Amino acid sequence: METEAAADDVSAAPDAYEDLLDRARRWNTIGSAAGVLGWDQQVMMPEGGTPARSKQLSTLSSLQHDVLTDEATGELLAELDDADLTDEQTAVVRELGRAYERADAVPVELVKEISETSSKALQAWEEARANDDFAAFAPYLEKHVELKREYAEHIDPDRDPYEVLFEDYEPCLSIDRAEAILEELRETLVPMIDEIRESDRDLAVDTFHGEFPADDQEALARDALKLVGYDFSRGRLDVSSHPFTSGTQFDCRVTTRFDESDPLGAIGSTIHEFGHAQYTLGLPKEAWGTPLGESRDLSVHESQSRLWENHVGRSRAFWELFLPTFQAQFPETADATVEDAYEAANQVYEDNLIRVEADELTYHLHIIVRFEIERDLIRGDLAVEDVPEVWNDTYEEYLGIRPDTDSAGCLQDIHWSHGNFGYFPTYSLGSVMAAQLYAAAEADIEDLEANVADGDFEALHEWLAEHVHRHGSRYETNELVERATGEPFAADAFIDYVEEKYGELYDL
Repeated sequence: METEAAADDVSAAPDAYEDLLDRARRWNTIGSAAGVLGWDQQVMMPEGGTPARSKQLSTLSSLQHDVLTDEATGELLAELDDADLTDEQTAVVRELGRAYERADAVPVELVKEISETSSKALQAWEEARANDDFAAFAPYLEKHVELKREYAEHIDPDRDPYEVLFEDYEPCLSIDRAEAILEELRETLVPMIDEIRESDRDLAVDTFHGEFPADDQEALARDALKLVGYDFSRGRLDVSSHPFTSGTQFDCRVTTRFDESDPLGAIGSTIHEFGHAQYTLGLPKEAWGTPLGESRDLSVHESQSRLWENHVGRSRAFWELFLPTFQAQFPETADATVEDAYEAANQVYEDNLIRVEADELTYHLHIIVRFEIERDLIRGDLAVEDVPEVWNDTYEEYLGIRPDTDSAGCLQDIHWSHGNFGYFPTYSLGSVMAAQLYAAAEADIEDLEANVADGDFEALHEWLAEHVHRHGSRYETNELVERATGEPFAADAFIDYVEEKYGELYDL
């Protein structure tokens, strides 16, 4: 059996392969520097810093693009095309070749314009959201749509532009496969949610009603991160308008946000971001800057965050462990039982409009709304000016609720301010994958639920590191999942999981 070596353990075409790795490390170093500036813009930068920051990020984007698309990169890839490579080296060349081909098709001037537009759009989105003023953000969204259509056309003018953009986030699964899974989720969840709303079962949904100061919630979030094993020597927790994770295996930072009436929301988003960070921090250090030290795209990344958020953070076992810590921080909840906390954490909301505060089931309808709207925007089937009305109509159709404001509607997510069209489907794909991975982990780890209740996460960390984290981008998505679980990637485990869990909760 072939052993897995570091990315620079070369057995064939050593000079060309080493030269290609050096170039990969250079463009990834530039990208990680841009990531730090992007983190700072969302967390620490003063409001007046946008003009300079947009130029800084634009310059780094163009430098990264220049290194990636340099003629020498293409020559090295061509030299390695027929070389006698190990399986590991073949994977590296495959991933770098894909990145090169896409980047080489896009003019550097367009890359700079997209980056600069993103920086300006971020500030415009934050102000528009605060002021409930979609019209103020609309020109930036219009510009992003125009630029991303152009971007997709450069890569492949003969294909659906949304499909091309989706491949930036999930190159290993087809858009047809993604749409089929989303459709399967909608067909399963819409009637299940209707049945839940008709159920006579009363959950302890008011367990954590009250006012919970943000500073105390932050202390509790830090306790939660320590409990599940976040390495603060290689990360930090901060506050942002939209929770996110950013970094490398040496420095991976998480952010969350606090609503003083909803402490469960902060705990959920913090544990979600921990899952992202744990994946990044678990990537091979010796392969940093190469595909073997990079995550396997966003569906897999989301599987890690959703696994920790839902299968751990919303479990009875976790609340058996965490409730005493919660009650120590907030003594007014001293009468709550583990079952109360479990029910509160797993209630299905009738009227929640906000995706990042959504329950585990309606969450996917939030995703489907966004997916359909951004797909139609990119395909030219929807005008930007019509987004608020279509958003509100679709929410009413799928969720039975209608936003009163655009801030609670189409302005709530940060992704379109970055021009990240094609990103949203990966959230649901990741949730489906999380269920499949967790079911396999449960089969392999004796008494996993008891371990969680005892605060012993070592076996789960090791399982995920062994089956997901250590591989980086060595395997494409389907192969990675099948190697980890013994089954092709499918929605079956997720559907089984939600039917069992919510069937028991709501007496369905």
